[in-house]
Amino acid sequence: MGRKKAHDQDSLLRHLIRTRVDDKTYKRLEKLVNDSDCRSIGEVARKILSNEQIKCFYRDVSLNGPMEELALIRKEIKAIGININQQTHKFHISESPTERAFHHIKTTAEYKRIEAKIDTLLGITSKLAQRWLRKS
Repeated sequence: MGRKKAHDQDSLLRHLIRTRVDDKTYKRLEKLVNDSDCRSIGEVARKILSNEQIKCFYRDVSLNGPMEELALIRKEIKAIGININQQTHKFHISESPTERAFHHIKTTAEYKRIEAKIDTLLGITSKLAQRWLRKS
């Protein structure tokens, strides 16, 4: 089965342009492909020739540590939240007052655990916010 024809025939790339570049220029084009939203050197060249904007993405390596720590805290808070939901469910289905008191105490302990994680989270985010606003 053949490929369907494009609706907008004028937008098709029909004309082949071949060129040669030196190693330095080729490496610059490869770097643009790696840092941008373009998927090939041809796409970079087309955008340059048609004066289109090339969006480049850069990663701040100094933020790797805080981002990993934030991901770990998020994972821990999610686990604590699941524990709280389980204890709340057990509280609601328990029949005796002693069972309810036990599940209430366990749920309260989980809330105390989450408090420390949220304090750490707020400390990290405030440092990141100060750093972000200072750069702007």
